[in-house]
Amino acid sequence: MKVVCDRPALLEAVNLVSGAVAARSPKPHLTCVRLTATKEGGVGTLTLAATDAEVSLRLATTQVDVQKPGEALIPADKLRQIVQAEDDSTLTLESDGDVVNIRGGDARFKVFGFPASEHPAIPDFPAKGAKGVFALTTGELNGLVGRTIFAAARETSRYAINGVLLKRDGKKLEMVATDGRRLAIARATLTGAASGEQATCIVPTKALNLVMKLMGSSDQPVRVAVTDSQIVFGFGDEGDARRATLASNLVEGVFPPYEDVVPKEQDKKAAFDRDMLMSGVRRAALLTNEESRGVRLELNKERLRLTSRAPEMGESEIDVPVSTFDGEAIEIGFNPAFLTDALKVMQESQVVMELKAPNKPGLIRSGNDFLYVVMPVNLQ
Repeated sequence: MKVVCDRPALLEAVNLVSGAVAARSPKPHLTCVRLTATKEGGVGTLTLAATDAEVSLRLATTQVDVQKPGEALIPADKLRQIVQAEDDSTLTLESDGDVVNIRGGDARFKVFGFPASEHPAIPDFPAKGAKGVFALTTGELNGLVGRTIFAAARETSRYAINGVLLKRDGKKLEMVATDGRRLAIARATLTGAASGEQATCIVPTKALNLVMKLMGSSDQPVRVAVTDSQIVFGFGDEGDARRATLASNLVEGVFPPYEDVVPKEQDKKAAFDRDMLMSGVRRAALLTNEESRGVRLELNKERLRLTSRAPEMGESEIDVPVSTFDGEAIEIGFNPAFLTDALKVMQESQVVMELKAPNKPGLIRSGNDFLYVVMPVNLQ
């Protein structure tokens, strides 16, 4: 293999693919990136692939000059460090057996690798045995993932809620995440093609974090296929400067019956300007600490008053205007971080907060496609 690469494009690709590499593993090939250089119709392509045996990513770039097709398998961290450290506009990668020589303008690196045949194959798109395939835009997918992934559990012992539930029913798509103290639900209507039956699965947060990085800023089509054990995302088409396939094993277990958690009889409802409410919560949180991290909300028809108090630090009092209010006055406490996590991903300028009692969960809505349930905290 011999290929001349645009260094910035190579660095971007290596950084993305490195997200699927195992941080540490007794199997050295799982800490490596497989490089495959091909040339068809005069167009050269360098494909980078990595897997940790749970999540697999294959990414292709055409910003290369393939002088000799072939493949190599080298440690991901060394490849990333070398490409990042160099400042030449191009780098030449040439394999000699299991060794890869990397050349810049004034530097030569010899990196010892492994036989490329040792690297596991990355699933193709569409996945074999797919129960259904559907398409949406990167903007739609980013909105669904971004409004839910933050609420997923981080404790590894809570396996079934360490991921995000994906639920597709015809043209309706829903994503749900919870850590037991809060619940985020985002919905969308599919605008792209959809085939197959209904699909419900739990997607690992690691895979979804990679999905968000792969989407970038442009609004392009994304294809999704779900099998009994995997979910596969396809980005880009043949001829695109960059295209990728990400496959992930699904989280095992049963997601909790989240519909039962959503409050149905909230009798106190207030509407706010999202930015004003978020600013108020953030400022009130400045005088909280680990021992007293709650913020008190005193809500009535005139205003929302946010107060916080921390021993040996001080106290705060911030008033936020209420657009509309229906119901009796109420005082309730919330973890301010849980409120701002949701407010900063909401896409509407107006949000509605629905409450029942100081010891009952609160509900925050943004438009018709996002709702957030959060448990109160005891401020006594």
